[in-house]
Formats: sequence, structure tokens, C-alpha cells
Amino acid sequence: MSVDFIFRIVGMFVLFLLGGYWGFWFAGSNQLATFPYMMGMAFVGALIGLVITPFITLRPVRALRSALAQVSAEQLFSGLIGLVMGLIIAALLTLPLSRLPAPLGDILPFVGVLLFGYFGVAIFVTRQNDMLNVFSSLMNRGEGAPAAAPSWTGASRTILLDTSVIIDGRVGDVAKTGFLPGTLLIPRFVLNELQYIADSADSLRRQRGRRGMEVLSELQKSSLVSIRITDIDVDGVREVDDKLVILARQMKCPILTNDYNLNRIAELQGVSILNINELANAVKSVVLPGETFNIHILQEGKEFGQGVGYMEDGTMVVVEGGNRHLGARKNVTVTKVLQTAAGRMIFAKPDE
Repeated sequence: MSVDFIFRIVGMFVLFLLGGYWGFWFAGSNQLATFPYMMGMAFVGALIGLVITPFITLRPVRALRSALAQVSAEQLFSGLIGLVMGLIIAALLTLPLSRLPAPLGDILPFVGVLLFGYFGVAIFVTRQNDMLNVFSSLMNRGEGAPAAAPSWTGASRTILLDTSVIIDGRVGDVAKTGFLPGTLLIPRFVLNELQYIADSADSLRRQRGRRGMEVLSELQKSSLVSIRITDIDVDGVREVDDKLVILARQMKCPILTNDYNLNRIAELQGVSILNINELANAVKSVVLPGETFNIHILQEGKEFGQGVGYMEDGTMVVVEGGNRHLGARKNVTVTKVLQTAAGRMIFAKPDE
């Protein structure tokens, strides 16, 4: 038996009694036959209760729950603090406003409660990051720790994680180094997609999904990074990437990903992106034409006479004429550095 059906029965019974009571009162007031009016109004009330009860009970509650599910904990906390502050200010102004001549003294205190309550919630939610930074600074000062300057990259920063970056696995290593300050936020729909991949019939996809689960488990056990799973969802949207972009816009936070398509879509909509691939390319060794270094030539290149080696950070080095030195270490001189979408490629020639 569903909750909707139970509420319909309760509403039908309550309005049946109210309708019967009203019919009894109406018939007695107008000196009419009591029983027909009482039963007629009772059945009309029961019919109304059966139809409209879910619309005045369950539907508003479900709409409220759905709206609250899309609000982050930071927004709820900021809104609650703003409401309390607004009501305190309204209470302080109640006494002087009530002394005004009627009807202002009767109306303005109530209007002040509504206005200050609304402005308190609006201001605190709009400036929630600044307010949380101020509270954090005050708490740190109370504990004797030096207060850090409020910034978007501070401890209150929230970063949304995409499924692809979890499966990639490098986010665990980056987070442990401390280069991702703040809270790593994982929506429930991202976890659901990760579980779907882990249960895939394709062995490769299944292995990648389980690897993502292991990465999350390691992040949760680590004391160097804060990770939080949230049930916030976006109604009316089915694609995970679209949900992430909308959620990032609502929460005003970046998305951590290595998905090129998500990167482009988010940037077009004004959402900040932290791309693991761009970070990996940025921290690779910088070499300039004319520099010399030693490299192990491992294999032949695509073109005739080429040899291929790799630097310690994984950067590919194409050595012209390097096929004569396969398996050996050789000093090479950089001739050209090429930046591609896949990364940085270095061309060099062996020193004779």
C-alpha cells in the first residue's frame, strides 16, 4: 500500500466528517431535512478529500525535498545563519517601530521581519564563501593558529569530480601531494555511473570501473585530502556531464576532469575546469633547442632512421638517425620542441 493511497483515505475520511458536520449545521440553520443534507455534504467532502489530499500534502513535501536536495550543505548553513541574523535585527527594531502611530506601528514590525529575514538569507547565501572563510579564520585564531587570508583556493574550496578523472587514477596522487586544497565533492550520480562501469560485461570497462572504486577508497582513507559524497541531483537532466556542469554553476565551483568534451562544454558555459592532462603537461621538463642531455634510445621511430626514447617524465624524444644506437644511451641535442594535443614532443639529433 503506497503512502499516496493512505493519505487519500485519511483525507477522504476527514473531509467526510467535516462535510457531514457542515451539512448538519446548514440544515439546522435553515430548518431543512437534516439527514439528506448531512449525508450529501459528507459524500461530497469524501470525494474532494480523495482527489485533492495528495496535492495539498504529499506533492508540496516532495517538491520541497527535491528543491532541498539540489542545495549544498554550505548554502543551507549560510541561509540558516542569514535568517537568524535577519530575525535578530528585525527583533531589535520591533520596539521602536511599534511605537509609531497606527497603522504604521501595527504593520511595520511584521514587514521588518519579512524584509530582514529575506535580505539576511540572500546576503549570506550570495557571499557564503566569504562568510565561511571569516568563520574559519575566527576559529583558527581562537585555537592559536595563524589566520589565513580568505581566498577561493582556501580550505573552503569545493571541487567536483568527474567519472573519467576517478577512473584515470592520477587524482589520488595529485590530491596526496596537497595541490588540491579543499573538499573533493562526488555527487551520487557520478558514483552510480562508476558502479555501472564496474558492473559492465566488457572486461576492460569493468576493470577501469573497479580501479576507480579503489582510487576513491584510498582517497577516503587518506588524511591529506577531504572527500565528501553528496546526494545533490539535478532534475530534468539525464546525462552525467550536463548534470555536473549545471551543479558546478549552481555551487560556483570547478570541475576536475580529463574529459576533453566536458572541458569544452563547461568552458562555453563559464564553468571553471581543472584538467589533469593539462596539469601533467605543465609539470613536464622544459627543454629548449640547443640543450643537450643523455637519453636511452629504446625503439625505432615511424620515419626511416629515427629512434625513440623517453625522458623521466614520459616525454617522447624522437632522435634523427637514432636507429643506429638502439638499446644504448646517447647524448643528444634538441633541435625542435613540438606541443601537440597529446602532449609535448621533442626532436633531437645525436652528438657525434
